[in-house]
Amino acid sequence: MTFPGAFPEAARGGFEPAPAVAVGLSGGGDSLALVLLLRRWIAGRGGSLLALTVDHGLRPDSGAEAEAVGRTMARLGVPHRILRWEGEKPVAGLQAAAREARHRLLAEVCVDAGILHLALAHHQDDQAETVLLRLARGSGIDGLAGMAPVRAEGAVRVIRPLLGFSHDRLLATCRAEGLDWVEDPSNRNPRFARARLRAVRESLAGEGLDRDRLCEVARRAGRARAALEQATAALLAEVATLHPEGWLTLAPGPLLAAPEEIALRLLARALSAIGAPTHPIRDEAVERLLGALAAGQGGTLAGCTVRMRRGMVMIAREPAAAVERLTVPPGGRVRWDRRFNLRLSPLRQHPVTVAALGAVGWRDWAGRQPAGCVPELPAPVRDSLPSLWSGSELLALPTFGGAYGFDADGQHPMDRATFVPLLSLGRPAFTVVSDRGGII
Repeated sequence: MTFPGAFPEAARGGFEPAPAVAVGLSGGGDSLALVLLLRRWIAGRGGSLLALTVDHGLRPDSGAEAEAVGRTMARLGVPHRILRWEGEKPVAGLQAAAREARHRLLAEVCVDAGILHLALAHHQDDQAETVLLRLARGSGIDGLAGMAPVRAEGAVRVIRPLLGFSHDRLLATCRAEGLDWVEDPSNRNPRFARARLRAVRESLAGEGLDRDRLCEVARRAGRARAALEQATAALLAEVATLHPEGWLTLAPGPLLAAPEEIALRLLARALSAIGAPTHPIRDEAVERLLGALAAGQGGTLAGCTVRMRRGMVMIAREPAAAVERLTVPPGGRVRWDRRFNLRLSPLRQHPVTVAALGAVGWRDWAGRQPAGCVPELPAPVRDSLPSLWSGSELLALPTFGGAYGFDADGQHPMDRATFVPLLSLGRPAFTVVSDRGGII
């Protein structure tokens, strides 16, 4: 078994000469097959492969299973690491929370190791289930497009080279290599929607909703999404202004004159960039907000406040949503509120607390500045800025520079907070697989 034709095409256009690739390895047959295939593909190109297993700690034997996966990797000569999801686990939305934690842990290791490419083992059956789930939830084009074979997510490029293969074929690959795999009991747990769908798969197939038909829906919807994304990017370039304090403005005329689908996409992308929500924004909520803007009103959505200001649509972080408080040691680096990368000066003598500035903090800071040196910012922007505190004492507002400058040799920088959207306004267009198996 070899990779589909799409993967070599992606390799020529999207990989360095000796690619370093990480693979998410659950120990199931799908991800084990992906390791086998990647191991062969990378060896032929002089690259390196790192297998990563996330132990969610949700079952008593999960740790032992992760260790067993590590022993299998040792026999194959593939470097392997186990990542553990620490902390309390939510009662509601457990699978979604576990998925988010898994992606976060995998991405963090990739960034630390300087690995750009993270391979995941989603296959045809997964794609079909994804489309069916999203259809049941009333998703539009984006949801029906399913999972992308290639997508940039922050500093990591996620690749899914097995979307052209069935689950059965991947298991056959493992059998051919004489390898056993782990069966996750949650795959059969009726508590979860995907397990319930698998239980009625034959009935759905009898009505025409089989795997191949659902994957065709994903392919066609993905093609439509790519075109819509390009149109959205063009409108963004025309109407949006992104400000370094973590807010943006939109010219309302072109926004409201655009086709509704493009305007909705633009608004959702702007909300995601400013609010950094942990869950997708519901289409119906964006529709209501666009209707309010057309009526000259505003609202709050996805952790953002949206309103008209000086003839422009202002989208800013909602101060009530910026509640994160972090303790940072001298010289430490953190990401605060999923929006700002903050670096604390090593010249500080003690750890400090990073929190939203608030109205009282703004008055305190502004009162210390020379006349004419206080920037004019909307109240929601000011109140949600990252600030440094020692108890109730405001130390600095690092978006505008901290209390420390550079020393004589220029090696000790001041406190600094930089707005870096989790989801870029200009993120790459959605990638889909063409009729002939190539990437378009």
